[in-house]
Amino acid sequence: MNAYSVRRAVDWGELAPLRLRAREVAEGLYSGLHRSSLRGAGVEFGGYREYTPGDDLRWLDRRSLLRHDRLVIRQFETETDRALALLVDASASMGYRGPGAPAAKAAFAAVVAAALARVALAGGDPVSVTFLGGDGTRDIARAAGRDQFERILSAFESMTTGGDAVADPAMLDRALASLVRGTRRGAILIVFSDLLDLPAAAADRVAWLGSNGRVLTLVQTLDPAEATFPFTGTVRLRALEGGAVVETDADVTRDRYLHALASLEGQWRDAIVRRGGRFLQARTSDAPIGVVRDIVKAIR
Repeated sequence: MNAYSVRRAVDWGELAPLRLRAREVAEGLYSGLHRSSLRGAGVEFGGYREYTPGDDLRWLDRRSLLRHDRLVIRQFETETDRALALLVDASASMGYRGPGAPAAKAAFAAVVAAALARVALAGGDPVSVTFLGGDGTRDIARAAGRDQFERILSAFESMTTGGDAVADPAMLDRALASLVRGTRRGAILIVFSDLLDLPAAAADRVAWLGSNGRVLTLVQTLDPAEATFPFTGTVRLRALEGGAVVETDADVTRDRYLHALASLEGQWRDAIVRRGGRFLQARTSDAPIGVVRDIVKAIR
């Protein structure tokens, strides 16, 4: 049998339509996806920074606007950035949907990410979305408000998996640079990825996102077939990234495969936790609302 098939368009399966699923999941949660409730004036004035769309307009420096025609924000030592920054892996491997799975990994990640975005936006916080790979995917710049949720939904609905992090190692660096560009101390960063076929030292580079006071949560998103390797007999496995093809006896290979997967998980978990981040695992067979609750609990 061919355990892995190449799939570029996202297979939404039972998780479609996205708009309905994301709203259902979000409505099952409480409002307030915040690491800290501190914002605005604190004990000491902390200087100025350039205005970013979505910032609280109460802290605009009107004098600077009148004198220099520039939008700048007054900062205070207790200020925390309550922005939510989402990174969704849309590389080729995320298009996989195994036997019996409700949807592809990319579809599952999109539902959970969209639900988190809805909760954050309902609390008045800005949200951004960055894609790792994907064919024709476009990042969503940080913004708040009702229209931002529609922009995020549209981006996920048009998402197509593609891109090979093995052939293009710089793909990860481009995504990480885009993600941190608009985040500051206190921002919540959530990464969804299967962690498969990423370049060497990727764990340390992603873990670095948790520096400078940012709150990082990594959600390893796998298909149940990837997590358990239920295949039997002779199987022909083809990597969706890197192009490797292996024909083997599944019963002989299973233990080695599961050991390698556990080793990969341990490497990532250690790197993330060492930097103060949170490492979670999700299967596409999990209830999305349960995964969202676990994420909210982890970042509080």
